[in-house]
Formats: sequence, C-alpha cells, structure tokens
Amino acid sequence: MSDVKISIRNLEKSFGRKKVLDGVDLDIEKGQSLVVIGGSGTGKSVLIKCIQGLLTPDFGSIKIDGKETINTSEINQKNLHAKMGMLFQGGALFDSLSVWENVAFSLLENKKTPRNLAKVEAVRVLRQVGLAPDVADLYPSELSGGMQKRVGLARAIITNPEIIFFDEPTTGLDPIMADVINDLIIESAKGLGATTLTITHDMASVKKIADKVAMLYQGKIIWQGTVKEMEKTENPYVVQFINGCAQGPIKVEV
Repeated sequence: MSDVKISIRNLEKSFGRKKVLDGVDLDIEKGQSLVVIGGSGTGKSVLIKCIQGLLTPDFGSIKIDGKETINTSEINQKNLHAKMGMLFQGGALFDSLSVWENVAFSLLENKKTPRNLAKVEAVRVLRQVGLAPDVADLYPSELSGGMQKRVGLARAIITNPEIIFFDEPTTGLDPIMADVINDLIIESAKGLGATTLTITHDMASVKKIADKVAMLYQGKIIWQGTVKEMEKTENPYVVQFINGCAQGPIKVEV
C-alpha cells in the first residue's frame, strides 16, 4: 500500500492569459509536513485551492489516497472536504460569532451537533491550543493576533482532519509568538497523525515545521528536499529566496 497521501501530476491552471500553475508534480506522504515556498503571486494559494477542490485545474491529476479528485462527484467532494482542515492567513474568524462558535462552526453547520455538545468540544480543543475556557465566550475583536491564530488552529483541528492546510500561519506575529504557533502546529498535526501542507515566507517556520520543502517558481516545482538539503543547496533560485537577496535569477518587478 502506498504511503503517498496526496499525489499531484502535471497540474495546470490559468486565469485568462496568465498561467499560474504550469505542470506541477508533487507527492506528499501520509503524516508528512510539506512546506511550499516561493514569492508572492507564484501560485502557492492556487495550488492549495486546487487540492481542496475550490478551483478546478485546467489539466492534470490530483489523487488523495489513490483516488482522483478532479471532476469527482459532489458526494465524493463533500467526503474529501470532511477530511480537511484549514488555518487561514488572517485567521478568517467570523466577527459576529463568539470564539467557541467559530471553533465549532463545522460541527454546528455540517454535522448538526447540538450546541451544548459543540461548545464542550470547542472548549476542549481551545485548551489544546493553550486557551482558557473563559475565552470561549469572547468575540474575535477582543483577542490579540496570537490568540486569533490559536482560535483559527482550534477550528482547523476540531474535526480531527487527515489533511491540514496552513496559509502563512505566522504572518503578523512577533518572532516569539510565531515560534509558539509553530510548536502548536507541530503538536496538533503529530497528535492527529495528519498530513500537512503549509505555504509561508517565514524561513524560521520552514526550518522548524518542514519534513520536506518544495519551491514553486513560474508555475513549476523547481526544487524539493529536506531542510538540511535546502540549507546546503546550490540552486540559485532557492539560495536567493531563503537568504532574501535582491540580486539573483528571481527578478522582482518594482
């Protein structure tokens, strides 16, 4: 039996004349933490949305647990979504809902869990990410950025997903809080045995949470390997990106 959880082959996606993904090939093994790096606008978020089924690729294959997911039935798509959790870049919490309602959103909306039971479960998961029970009845506007990230993480893991996506999980956080969030990501994913795909510009996060790193450039995966291999690579694109150099083969339009 294959250990590959997500297998992507020759994936293409364009918006008008702009080809964002241009033949992406990528395997993510079960329980593996893959981090995709690359500049803004290189297609990292589009890649995640294609895997989630939120965008339909123009060409190629995405298999999860060996089954093709592109143009699959609505029931299969719903079952796929049930396997997935997501921590959004800005937290993406609902301002009008309390913290516990945000965390338990999928339980309330999709699983029709009774509110009293959903709240108990939300409080339990909030504890897992280091938040006290009294936070449950607050609203997102009453929380710090770091607390909002924790709430977002709690919402991502409450359904015990097999696959978790992290979109710039440490953006806007100071280095210490970013490290706390990285630790929580590792603990949460390992605790669930989940396969994770993270996109980030934060090299400290990459070095801490990645089992494997892949670099996306001009719609293709141009390099992949472990963190140790990344630190030793002579690939000029990777070297320029991880060191944040203006000079190199990657040209930034000003």
